Amino acid sequence: MTSSAVSKQPRRTQEQRSSETRTRLLDATIECLVEYGYAGTTTPRVAERAGVTRGAQVHHFGFKSELVVAAISHLAQRRTEAAMKEIRRLRAGDDPIGAALEAMWELHQGPLFIAAIELWVASRTDRVLAVEMEKVEPFVNNAVLLTVAQLVPNELDRKNVRDFAYTAMDTLRGILVTNFISPDPERAHRRWLRASAQLRLAAEARMPDFRIADE
Repeated sequence: MTSSAVSKQPRRTQEQRSSETRTRLLDATIECLVEYGYAGTTTPRVAERAGVTRGAQVHHFGFKSELVVAAISHLAQRRTEAAMKEIRRLRAGDDPIGAALEAMWELHQGPLFIAAIELWVASRTDRVLAVEMEKVEPFVNNAVLLTVAQLVPNELDRKNVRDFAYTAMDTLRGILVTNFISPDPERAHRRWLRASAQLRLAAEARMPDFRIADE
């Protein structure tokens, strides 16, 4: 086969290149939030991490506030996608409560939760960030609750499942935040397993006939 017969990859459009640069900057912002915290996330550091010039970074996001606000929405989308992936796994198996608790633990591991925590804390004293977080948090929660409605056929069970999910998430996030002070993943997991045992008892008492809808 001659080289002329080989199909050439189509050239990216300016719009595609611009979109890719924005995504790299937003991903780099999340990485910097995890590694350096909100205070240490600077625009030069983000540009360097993204592998773009300062001029390109300024072209897309002139100020740190613009960059972080855009990263919040980007992070919300990634968190929602991760949540949907974990929740859909609950269809498999005969222990939906145990699967839900395990899925919550997995969902809160890794950089997305850490970056979210950095933004939640920074929002306490930064009104611009607080306004944006107020917009995206309901979006994430509503996406999860919509999926719960699809998975749980009984309407009464849906309310109980929502209450259970919020209580479990509040418990888990408290455990993980306190673990930031003296990081010990194994200890945090032990504390979650202990809390899970209590959450399971409460769920089984409230929802003795709980089941997940079939495909």
